[in-house]
Amino acid sequence: VNVAALHAEAAVTLGIRIAGLRQGLFLCAALLTAAAVSTAGSIGFVGLIVPHACRFAWGPDHRLLFPAASLAGGTFLVLADTLARTIIAPQQLPVGVITALIGVPVFLLQLHHVQRK
Repeated sequence: VNVAALHAEAAVTLGIRIAGLRQGLFLCAALLTAAAVSTAGSIGFVGLIVPHACRFAWGPDHRLLFPAASLAGGTFLVLADTLARTIIAPQQLPVGVITALIGVPVFLLQLHHVQRK
């Protein structure tokens, strides 16, 4: 994946078929996303916030970024679910409400940071 992030000329020089690699990665991501959403449901903002925060913390190396984003995303959801279950106990808020309440301000901060560059 790090090679795919290079310019196409550099990847071709290394013997990588860019079109095939991109199609394979896209298909793999689509299948994994479909499996996750069909199992757990749609949870907003996790995929928008966590990978960018991990990239900011650990840099662009995908060998570190993939495991870090997976662990951070899971941790974020566990914390959001715990908060959703305890904030108005004995009732329970949907976890999507908590992720949206946390996600919108963080996403706007990230957007503001990108626009300033």
